[in-house]
Amino acid sequence: MNNLHNKTDVVLIGGGIMSATLGTLLKELQPDWDINVFERLGKCAEESSNAWNNAGTGHSALCELNYTSERPDGTMDITKAIKINEQFQVSKQFWSYLVRNGQLPEPEAFIRSVPHMSFVMGTENVQFLKNRVKALQENVLFSGMDISDDPETLKRWVPLIMEGRQNTTTPIAATRDNSGTDVNFGDLTSQLLSQLEARGGAVHYEHEVLDLKQHKDKTWTVKIRDIQADKVFTVVSRFVFIGAGGASLPLLQKTGIPESKHIGGFPVSGLFLVCKNPDVIAKHHAKVYGKAKVGAPPMSVPHLDTRYIDGERTLLFGPFAGFSPKFLKQGSYFDLVKSVKPNNLVTMLAAGAKEMGLTKYLVQQLMLSNDERMDDLREFVPNAKNEDWEVVVAGQRVQVIKDTDDKGKGTLQFGTEVITSQDGTLAALLGASPGASTAVAVMLDILQRSFVNDFPKWESHIKEMIPSFGKQLTDDQELFKQLNDEVSQYLHLDKTGTLLS
Repeated sequence: MNNLHNKTDVVLIGGGIMSATLGTLLKELQPDWDINVFERLGKCAEESSNAWNNAGTGHSALCELNYTSERPDGTMDITKAIKINEQFQVSKQFWSYLVRNGQLPEPEAFIRSVPHMSFVMGTENVQFLKNRVKALQENVLFSGMDISDDPETLKRWVPLIMEGRQNTTTPIAATRDNSGTDVNFGDLTSQLLSQLEARGGAVHYEHEVLDLKQHKDKTWTVKIRDIQADKVFTVVSRFVFIGAGGASLPLLQKTGIPESKHIGGFPVSGLFLVCKNPDVIAKHHAKVYGKAKVGAPPMSVPHLDTRYIDGERTLLFGPFAGFSPKFLKQGSYFDLVKSVKPNNLVTMLAAGAKEMGLTKYLVQQLMLSNDERMDDLREFVPNAKNEDWEVVVAGQRVQVIKDTDDKGKGTLQFGTEVITSQDGTLAALLGASPGASTAVAVMLDILQRSFVNDFPKWESHIKEMIPSFGKQLTDDQELFKQLNDEVSQYLHLDKTGTLLS
């Protein structure tokens, strides 16, 4: 760890994928700037970025059905799907650049090819899936997507899911895109922060940010506790980024900036069933997403998920929702209560009145027995045996609640929210999925908002790192194919998504 000075250029709060990405970008663009990361825990990526605390899906809308919606006239709205896919392409280009320049020496440790699939049952759902694929396949980003309702084809694609379905008369169908990926964001974070330190940045573990205060000259005094030494000190910084997962909202509230008002947060925890049987794990190699049940929120979309964690192939099913008033897995039971302020009380109460369906869903989820969770799994894996699966508690997510012009007070947001101060000296990231997958695009957005004077001189280097910056790959088929070839080569993926030996 570098020596810490009283004054610095950049303070990044939280040792997760967001701070690691922003720190890496800034060190590339402005190598002479002093960058300090403060993490409350003893290691990086222990909360939302940890491999056991997220789905690890390289979110690109290849399998997530909730990123497309059917209009009243039956046509498919694929706007959100295109946006998310474009954002993940930006992430892959940046990682590819870092691999090429020796800053991510082990790409196979954080990214693997895993087919992305959607699986549905029932006549209406099968028709929805066919309509979805028809709309998506016209776009170059989704041109590799296949669909089948043929049982023999599905046996080849997902043998584990098809075992025990011989006598079913329910229509089923699945899509498959072999360009999908599994991403270990914990390992990626670790590699990025190690490189940041090697290039002169400083990462301070067991350092908790307590308070933030802005001065007339627009700088920020950041109050920090060194947990190991039990000592409190301050650092003055020109720019502060709050990327502390569930802790971001309470820290944002401490800033007192107008943009921090009328925002609340609702914590939701997750549970996964994890397979313990190597023979079962070996039968499945895909991320298979289904449709959320009627009335269930988007965060509850069930998926049977091949993951690579610590170099080992694993198999998870979920998520099942849980509830804890903590904003972090290693947080306080008073987090939710403390987040309610006079300026967001009405917002929070309005959300409570609006979201009775979510409350009902959470109560139902909390009351599920292990046998009932296994019954849900058997909708995907008919022959699943209780003894082959165990429950693992995943990370905490804090869903943003805010007032919006179109939906009124207390609207629950299911995406990622970027908050920046009007003067550009402070930025914060709130919310959840698709989160980590879109980290590079989101951090570039923050750079544009926060460094208005510096950004024009950075732009040429940004285009060197991310050739599609400022363009839409959707509109340029040749550029997409060229970049896809390059990314596949450097990230050790071939064009069809198969892991190269």
